Amino acid sequence: MQAPLSPAPIPPSSEPAVAPAAPVENHVHISRALAVGSLLGLIALSLAWELLIAPLRPGGSWLALKALPLCLPLAGLLKNRMYTYRWVSMLVWLYFTEGVVRAWGDKPPGNYCALLEIALCLVLFVACLMHVRLRQRDAKAAGLSEIPNTEAS
Repeated sequence: MQAPLSPAPIPPSSEPAVAPAAPVENHVHISRALAVGSLLGLIALSLAWELLIAPLRPGGSWLALKALPLCLPLAGLLKNRMYTYRWVSMLVWLYFTEGVVRAWGDKPPGNYCALLEIALCLVLFVACLMHVRLRQRDAKAAGLSEIPNTEAS
């Protein structure tokens, strides 16, 4: 009678154990929430600023249309598209520049709106930057050659 075959013992691996990715995933979700929230804040601020708070002309101005380009990346951010995070981080500098110019040249309450725009632009830029970096780090740690475009991928 033969003894039952038992599996050979597995030798200890020289590779370090991979730590769970929960804290990094949490940071990715936080950066995503900050990016979406600051983008929504910029859209609301642009509309309120030019229509209600301090319009260039009484009754509102056509400058409120500056909120339209901000609406374009909203779907991509909500779908977690990596490419959208990258180009929004460049687009936001146009709004940052407008905020700096108007903070310097407008009178209250317009300059307060401009300062808020500057703050929201900085939050959006940092959130997009951190989101891209954290997702690249996750993909590299997972050994992927290409970064998944969405959460579901």
